[in-house]
Amino acid sequence: MTRQEIIDYCLTLPATYEDYPFDNITDPGKWTVMRHKTNKKSFAMIYERHGKLCVNLKCDPFEADFLRQMYADLSPGYHMNKTHWNTVTLGGDVPDDALRFMIEQSYGAITRGRAK
Repeated sequence: MTRQEIIDYCLTLPATYEDYPFDNITDPGKWTVMRHKTNKKSFAMIYERHGKLCVNLKCDPFEADFLRQMYADLSPGYHMNKTHWNTVTLGGDVPDDALRFMIEQSYGAITRGRAK
């Protein structure tokens, strides 16, 4: 998936928006943060690192470790809590359908118990 495809997919989830909290412009190399409109919590952070597209996603701690063992291109969250966040490096062994599932799980983690 491309950066824009990830952003577009995140925007299909209810009450979400695209944010650039670290920059004043929407430069493709900058961090894009996908948030929920009501609680403002982030569920996906899209950025480039060492020339590779990456996505940080919130994850249940038990599932996070399992997924890291399953995929070589999935690691503890870059610049995030290593227990609750994973980083997916795109272009590797994580299939697009698995990435979409992880995005949905991350979104669910920040919206549980809240009307969407």
